[in-house]
Amino acid sequence: MKGGAKLELKYRKHTNFHNGKAEDKVMQPSGDVIAAEGDTVTLDCTFETAALSYYLFWYKQVQYGSPKYILRRDTYGTDDNAAEFQKESFDVELNKTSVPLKIQKLHLSYSAVYYCALQPTVTGNSKILYKNLWSKDNRKLHNIH
Repeated sequence: MKGGAKLELKYRKHTNFHNGKAEDKVMQPSGDVIAAEGDTVTLDCTFETAALSYYLFWYKQVQYGSPKYILRRDTYGTDDNAAEFQKESFDVELNKTSVPLKIQKLHLSYSAVYYCALQPTVTGNSKILYKNLWSKDNRKLHNIH
């Protein structure tokens, strides 16, 4: 770490989301990940679902900002990254119970809170995790109060 600036990546605190069914949940550890510019980090996310097919999303939220869509992976093998979060820097490998986010070549601008979300697809229910709704393109998170 030769003169590299340090940056801080945070997990969303108390991340244990439910979509209304006890068997569907997403879990992330609480806490901070401290790393140097240029490093590689992996942020953990595990999930449980009874659904046979589902979508897993990762989001980034800077202080005072709205969540930004990073990427989506699903059981159909679809890889989708937002244009500003290229696969070379932001990537995941979807496993049966986890979807860890690997962030490479860290920049100071990557300092933020990161969280993942699960959307089962077999129910056809558009309400997910903490009453969140996805826009038509699945890139924007809307909270319902």
